[in-house]
Amino acid sequence: MYSFIGLLFIISSSILLNGVSSFPLCTDSWAPMKQESPLKFCSYNGSVCCNSTQDLQLQKQFEALNVVDPACASLLKSTMCAICDQFSAQLFEIDSRPRMVPVLCNTTSSMKPHQSKVGDSSDFCTKLWNTCGNISSLSSPFAPPTQGRTIDHWHSKQDFCEAFGGSEHAVCFNGQSVSFSQVDAAPPPAGLCLEKIGNGAYINLVPHPDGSNRAFVSNQQGQIWLVTIPDDGSSEILGLNESEPFLDITEQVLFDTEFGLMSMAFHPNFVKNGRFFLSFNCDKIKHAGCSGRCSCNTDVNCDPSKLSADSGVQPCQYHSVVAEFTVNGTATEPSMAKSSNPSEVRRIFTMGLPHKGGHAGQILFGPADGYMYLMMGDGSHRDDPYNFAQNKKSLLGKIMRLDIDNIPSAMEIRAKAKWGNYSIPSDNPYIDTKELEPEIWALGFQNPWRCSFDSERPSYFFCGDCGQDQYEEVDLVTKGGNFGWRVYEGPIPFYPIKSTGGNTSADSISPIFPVMGYNHSHIDNDIGPAESASITGGYVYRSMTDPCMYKRYLYIDLYADALWVGTENPENSGNFSTAKVSFRCAYDSPMQCNIVAGRSTPSLGYVFSFAEDNKKDVYVLTSTGVYRVTRPSRCNLTCAKEHVYLGTHRQSSNSSMSRKMFEGRTDIALFLFFLFCTLVLIF
Repeated sequence: MYSFIGLLFIISSSILLNGVSSFPLCTDSWAPMKQESPLKFCSYNGSVCCNSTQDLQLQKQFEALNVVDPACASLLKSTMCAICDQFSAQLFEIDSRPRMVPVLCNTTSSMKPHQSKVGDSSDFCTKLWNTCGNISSLSSPFAPPTQGRTIDHWHSKQDFCEAFGGSEHAVCFNGQSVSFSQVDAAPPPAGLCLEKIGNGAYINLVPHPDGSNRAFVSNQQGQIWLVTIPDDGSSEILGLNESEPFLDITEQVLFDTEFGLMSMAFHPNFVKNGRFFLSFNCDKIKHAGCSGRCSCNTDVNCDPSKLSADSGVQPCQYHSVVAEFTVNGTATEPSMAKSSNPSEVRRIFTMGLPHKGGHAGQILFGPADGYMYLMMGDGSHRDDPYNFAQNKKSLLGKIMRLDIDNIPSAMEIRAKAKWGNYSIPSDNPYIDTKELEPEIWALGFQNPWRCSFDSERPSYFFCGDCGQDQYEEVDLVTKGGNFGWRVYEGPIPFYPIKSTGGNTSADSISPIFPVMGYNHSHIDNDIGPAESASITGGYVYRSMTDPCMYKRYLYIDLYADALWVGTENPENSGNFSTAKVSFRCAYDSPMQCNIVAGRSTPSLGYVFSFAEDNKKDVYVLTSTGVYRVTRPSRCNLTCAKEHVYLGTHRQSSNSSMSRKMFEGRTDIALFLFFLFCTLVLIF
């Protein structure tokens, strides 16, 4: 018994827990490592959260305990080794608080049906209690709450297991590595119904941070408008006055096929401080103030003079810029402002680009940490010839994480933030690693075009990464993860024709392969050849407007006539299946859709982006207009979960309470009965 307490105290004191996650992730927020051979002590194989050094440390800690009872020793060893499980972040987390020991499976916990169960392992807590004795010690992480009394042990197994069993937790420890068994997944939706509510060719739509029905839309040329979003089914369109933009920086922006105002993001405290940020491109020949460090430099073994010969333009003539702006000060509250100052407040980031294409440029604020995420492509049209995506000293082909609230000193900028006015978050994966740049959050991307955080699970961070010849991918991005390019294109080994900057061997990296995607052979379009495929990443659908789409990830191809829907199965496993679904235009769409002759699907033209509003409704932004996902019945599509609401407008069904109340029900009578019973109880 004493050895058990001692072991658990050692385990708890040696673990630092960060973040909450559901897909495979370690307690330090890193992605699991690929282990070619099993760990010698803990016997974990494949993707694990411990390396051989950590495994040896665990072995020494265990041997020092000198546990006599072999049955108890076996349970203690497995409990100790749970920190190496690829789902250790889940095993050691509950209710968003870190745990000192793994969540123990027991019969009183709400076990999920996909959790593996072998024999009586589903009641591992009882087995631990019965084998290792009545656990006592006030210094133990298992010590009961004293509540002013002197208690040195738990009086019953029930109390102990209710305290440490992890009720309603998705993953629990049953003495073995966590495994998920495939369960029958719900069939994919019959299709997606869209209504057209705007004609503009916008590349971004961002909901107003005040939570209202307003949003900001921007075009690639450099203009931003404040718009009012109509209620679903109201037959109204976007409220927009094109002659009065919220901001116009067209004179500062280089507009071309792959250049322009690429992204905008509003400070998490925008309603009080009025700060927002734009990511755009400029030409140092045409635009004053367009200057910065060239991404082709001696740090990355790149000769700028060779760039000129390859591209026909000056070395790093084009730049990727992130700048801070603020609303005009005439409004009593920043959130009520209807215009902004076109002059930059601060230049956050500037990088000279090696070529014209493949630079991405999206910016997002992390919903859980408040830091800015900047997506950067490899800067090339083909092959990433300088191997920037795998070059540890280059920021090309990377996702960066920046602290834009703490302005660094000049010394700090020279030492770390070489590219602008920002600080490095203290928990960035490579902040103390000289081999990699400290801005890097993840690497190995070609051209990450549209990323998003799941609004109900912020640890799920999806990015659509454009392929080149064969495969378009969706990545589930994790801290410090290497997503393969250009060693791999999706899951397929890639062999570049041009390799000016050298190659990276497949054996030298531990790639994280995409969770979803499609081959170019699966593209069917009327606009361009299959090799023109280019993914546009989307969102996990969290609105109840289309309840059959709820929890599914939507993504599309820039040129395609259909979109893909990804479904996680089992839930919280990180395993996704995909289905290609068609879309239609609502018969009562506020604006007429362009229907191609002989086909039932509307022509969307080129798909630029997806968007999500404050109600979690999802939009498709295209060259032919703005489309919103609406109720399936408006396209004569069948969805058994759809409800018919009384009145002209549907009731608010996008809150968490509404989603839980209505999800999975097929008859409105259930809701009316529930409401009646509630009123009876109240009155």
